[in-house]
Amino acid sequence: MIPATQVAKFRNAVPFWMSLLLVPVAILGALKGGWTVVLLPVMTWYLFSILDAFLGLNLENADLETGEDQLKWYKAITLLWAPIQFCLLFWMVWYVPGAEHLSALEKIVLFFGVGVITGTVGIVYSHELMHQKDKGERWLADGLLAMVLYSHFHTEHLQVHHRYVGTPRDAVTARYNEGFHRYFARVLGETYASAFRAEKAMLARKGLPWWHHTNPFWKYWALDLYMIVLAVLLGGWIGLLLFVWQAFVSVWQLELTNYVEHYGLTRKHLGEGKYEHVKPRHSWNAAHKASNWLLINLQRHSDHHYKPDRRFPLLQNYTEAEAPQLPYGYPIMTMAAMVPPIWRRVMNPRVRKWRKMYYPEVSDWKPYNKAQTPMPRGAS
Repeated sequence: MIPATQVAKFRNAVPFWMSLLLVPVAILGALKGGWTVVLLPVMTWYLFSILDAFLGLNLENADLETGEDQLKWYKAITLLWAPIQFCLLFWMVWYVPGAEHLSALEKIVLFFGVGVITGTVGIVYSHELMHQKDKGERWLADGLLAMVLYSHFHTEHLQVHHRYVGTPRDAVTARYNEGFHRYFARVLGETYASAFRAEKAMLARKGLPWWHHTNPFWKYWALDLYMIVLAVLLGGWIGLLLFVWQAFVSVWQLELTNYVEHYGLTRKHLGEGKYEHVKPRHSWNAAHKASNWLLINLQRHSDHHYKPDRRFPLLQNYTEAEAPQLPYGYPIMTMAAMVPPIWRRVMNPRVRKWRKMYYPEVSDWKPYNKAQTPMPRGAS
């Protein structure tokens, strides 16, 4: 008989397993076609937005003394998702190109939906795994990123974003008044270049050239190439095009999330290229219950940047006095970000309120508003 304590732990973790419901929906779309091909984005964007409206906020915080052994049911979903996504994605790459009951448009829409879940779920789980010390979990993170051809995100996120968030050195900190479409075009190139420079600089400090075998970019390139070759072998050139399409949509979802998480929030420049330490106030926080189930508490982003090594069930919620709050969960906020006038109407007043609240002594915000602010001489 299963102990009552284990049953309780499993029951508490079950809501975070809701992502698995998207798998049969994807299979249904592939087998049936028609209106079912739109179900994936409808569920991830609209269903969870509706659930947020009905279920409200989760303001409770887990006990930080909770041991690793008590988190196994939470950890399990992040470990299981990688092989599940791999099987689902490449089954669809094999099956869909030859499915005569699917029109060309249905195939494109279906793989748009696949990209929504490989971005909304796959990259989010990869993000959780890459922050862990276990090498197996980090390899799973790399595998998930390779499935969307964005392997360099591992380096960019850990070595650049977390170190320089809220400063001009971080490409994915969206600047005040910077619309998402302009932001997206900018970060695609900047993040790859900054990730490569970070690894090159790390090797240089060891007296090694960038082409040294320890440069993780060799692994990134090999994994990305493996996924591309596998897509061609299973689905031919049509399969490859559909695979690349879902990868693009997935990255678009990721960068939409990045855009929302830090829009307009900046760390105070202390002079000589130095900035204040990262605090909860430097990320937008959202306590919406259902979307945090889907995104494994990613919306508790203020605490994630404050304590990056915390596993997702232990991430803490903050009040408005400690961290800025989004009015809605990520599904609604990312949809709003796609329409810059709506986004500015909703978020710019909140950014101005944040500035007055936390930095009343700063009178000139122009340098912080620029998409590219020159670093002071001698800054590293």
